[in-house]
Amino acid sequence: MTETFQQILEKDQLSKEDIIRLLQSAKEDEKALFAKSSDVKLKHIGQNVHFRGLIEFSNICKKDCLYCGIRASNGKVNRYDIADEQILKAANFAYQHKYGSLVLQSGERTDPVFVDRIENLLHEIKKLSNNELGITISLGEQKRETYQKWFDAGAHRYLLRIESSNAELYEKIHPKNQNHSHSTRLKCLQYLKQIGYQTGTGVMIGLPFQTYEDLANDILFMKGFDIDMVGMGPFIEHDQTPLYQYKDQLMSLSDRFRLSLKMIAVLRIVMKDINIAAATALQAIDPLGREKALRIGANIIMPNITPTLERANYLLYQNKPCIDEGAEDCTNCMEARINMADGKIAYGEWGDSQHFKKRVK
Repeated sequence: MTETFQQILEKDQLSKEDIIRLLQSAKEDEKALFAKSSDVKLKHIGQNVHFRGLIEFSNICKKDCLYCGIRASNGKVNRYDIADEQILKAANFAYQHKYGSLVLQSGERTDPVFVDRIENLLHEIKKLSNNELGITISLGEQKRETYQKWFDAGAHRYLLRIESSNAELYEKIHPKNQNHSHSTRLKCLQYLKQIGYQTGTGVMIGLPFQTYEDLANDILFMKGFDIDMVGMGPFIEHDQTPLYQYKDQLMSLSDRFRLSLKMIAVLRIVMKDINIAAATALQAIDPLGREKALRIGANIIMPNITPTLERANYLLYQNKPCIDEGAEDCTNCMEARINMADGKIAYGEWGDSQHFKKRVK
């Protein structure tokens, strides 16, 4: 006898088939799914929403991912690299406004100058904030010793998106060369976890060639890897990338948005106490995208505090929101959005993953 949608939601453990059914849910069942994930969030996380001040300090990248607007071979990008003093000024803004944490993100580089620069910046951010600012970094694949060096300098969370747990799909959205390897990405995630980082990953939702089974496997991969935090959102095509040729084969943007919300909801049900970010890409499709994500399971939001002059040049995808706002504007906007989503801003807190705290006891 086929289980009802509600019976699946009441299970303690979801199978791959259960997850697929939840992700394929019709609109009349979404309400029940979102109510369940919201209840799980309130029970295990509460109403608190934590800020991560996002500093996208450089769009120089040695990678050539087929979906990304700042890929190395895109000659139409205005490349930039914000000076250290500007980065530290943005970090001080986050500190003074009691964000609790910030995120350093850039295109991927592994050269010694870059590695040493990040180490120095981490030390300086810790110094200017009296060791009070939490620091997440998202700087791609690195050697284990680089991850260790940055961890020792003060970073304690690292986001490295797997993009897809399916190695074949991963290879379809990355160029076929030694610089892009699914096994390397997995190895880096293992390094991060071994070193002691709160380890984060994520996937794109609505990619060309992607199936519901792939997405269900992504959730099961994150559970199996025992991940601490997740940042995932809809795939939005960029017309200066090779994957743009498949734009007519994609599900609609609105369908990708709904599927992204369902992925957040199911992941919250499966991994009850991890940190889940409300991705900026959601707002690129729906003006209230991030609020909707917060209501149904997300608990992290990332106000962009990159100097406004350079925001328009960090376009991983098109129609990115908030590129013309200052840091102060972004903060006020986020406060309003979180209030609309019945959340409570946890000022001055690092907002570490509860899952991580239990995992390392």
